[in-house]
This record gives sequence, structure tokens and C-alpha cells, in this order.
Amino acid sequence: MKKLAVLAVATAMVFSLFGCGGKQESQAGGESKYTDSLAVLSQVVEAYGEDELFSMYGGDQENAVMDGPGKFDISKTEELENVLGLPSDQISNIEDGASMVHMMNANTFTGGAFRLKEDADMDAFADSVKSCILAKQWICGQPDTLVIINVDGRYVITAYGEAGIMEIFKKNALSALDGAQVTIEAPIA
Repeated sequence: MKKLAVLAVATAMVFSLFGCGGKQESQAGGESKYTDSLAVLSQVVEAYGEDELFSMYGGDQENAVMDGPGKFDISKTEELENVLGLPSDQISNIEDGASMVHMMNANTFTGGAFRLKEDADMDAFADSVKSCILAKQWICGQPDTLVIINVDGRYVITAYGEAGIMEIFKKNALSALDGAQVTIEAPIA
């Protein structure tokens, strides 16, 4: 009987630890409902209507996922900057990343979601990303718009692409993600 009671207490402790493990503290003082950056982008994609979806891949080049967003290995620092426009001075401020990129042309749409470290400055992060993307040299056509969205103080989405696709993405992100707000929206000239 004593062993059964110990087993029951141990089982209860395990379940309580799993229940807390998925929550992330947001910088706004509350808890983030998102477990990682991939969950953020996946929720946005789920908000798309069938006629709004485009062919996409996600993740980094080595671990690409077809037809949806994918986890991005943040140790691939050169790829983070070249593909997602994340400046090297901001890579140390992220804990996790995910991406979704238009299958035909990255300049048509490229989006990344990042979980910021607790001490990261959201505004400085967004300003640095904006400067990096606006300074890029575009080879195969130029994207029209840059949007940076603060999801809940802990997650940030950066996206650039063709104006119509960007408008749909922004609408879906703002409707699908609790507390999401556009912090930067700028034309890419």
C-alpha cells in the first residue's frame, strides 16, 4: 500500500511538471501560450483560407519541411542572416526560430518567428532587423513590404514580400495570435 501511495505521488509530480513545461514567460509579465516559434507560425498558417495559401517550405536548408512552416536551427547564423534577414548582432538575443518561405521566390514571401531571450529588447531587435532587411541587395526582384509583429512580448515575427501576400499574412497573424501587434511596417525601396 505504501509503494502504491509513493507511486501515485510520483505520477502526480510528473504530470504537474509536464503541465508547466510548455509555458513561456512573456516580457509583458504574463505567460505565453505558445510553446515555440514553430507553434506561432503554424497558428498563422491555420488561419489562411484555401484560396490564400501559397506553396511554401519551412525550416533551414538542411532540414526543410515542405508545405508548411518549419523549425529553423538557430546555430546556422549565416543562413539566419542571408535567408531571414536576421542581423548577426541580434542572433544572441533569440532562443528559438521557425520560418516559412514562398516556394517559387523568397522575395515573394519570407517569414520568420523568433522567441526572444528574457533580457532582449524587442524594439532594438525590430529596429535592427528593419535596418538589415532594408539594406539588402536584391537579386531576383525586390519585395514590396516589411512587417514586424510583436506577438506577446516574447515572440516576434519578421516577414517581407509582395504587398498582396504581405497584407494577407498580416491579417491572418493579427487575427490568429493573441495580443499580436504590428510594431514596424515599411516599404522596401
